[in-house]
Amino acid sequence: MVDTRTLAYINLFAVLGTLENLCELVPEASELAQTPKPIALGFDVKGGPAGTLTFKDGKCRMEPGIGKCNVRMAFSSPAQFNAMINGANPPISPGLILNMNFMLKQFSPLTELLESYMRPEPEKLKDEEFFKVSTTLMFYTISVALSQIANNDKIGQFSAEHTPDGDIAFNIKDGPCATLRVKDSRFLTIKAPASEPRSVMEFESIQLARQLFDNEVNALGCIGTGKIAMRGMINMLDNLNRLLDRVALYLA
Repeated sequence: MVDTRTLAYINLFAVLGTLENLCELVPEASELAQTPKPIALGFDVKGGPAGTLTFKDGKCRMEPGIGKCNVRMAFSSPAQFNAMINGANPPISPGLILNMNFMLKQFSPLTELLESYMRPEPEKLKDEEFFKVSTTLMFYTISVALSQIANNDKIGQFSAEHTPDGDIAFNIKDGPCATLRVKDSRFLTIKAPASEPRSVMEFESIQLARQLFDNEVNALGCIGTGKIAMRGMINMLDNLNRLLDRVALYLA
């Protein structure tokens, strides 16, 4: 079963958080993110996550917590926030009204552009560059979702409780890399290579990663044939595999 609160954490930090990478990889996104001065959007979900998405110089950055925001959107529940992600209107606030031009002409097009890469039309994937960017964005979304599930989903928390402290390298060979840092049964995703990992999970190619993300190939079969390289502490990798199973449910 999918937990609504955990889904809100994934939607905020994993899905909206991937706007960071979209602005880095897609020139059109960087142009949309240009602002005369920094603009910070705060998302405050009662009983759920809180985070701030800041736009500056054609880039954006997602950070946990609510600081000083130009637009602060307060959601009465995780369900209301999830509904906004699925297309419902955000709650009205003075900051939203004052920055409506940015929200309509820049933020909304950015989220639509992200969706076009995350849920692409099959024809677009025939373009090599689009395929690479789309798969890279999916990789970063999944890497952050892993930590949100480990920290908030009850089944994910069970796996986290049995994962030793240390860094796990989560990589695509010759492609994007992430570090899953585990401490005291809590996971943190860092969108950068692990320098001294205790365990490594690496997909042999970006093509294989895409097939796995789209459920076109079996992960266990790929591990058996060595297409997914796994080395290091077995119990870390075993629990990571369990978390990946949960990611598939939430991001389906």
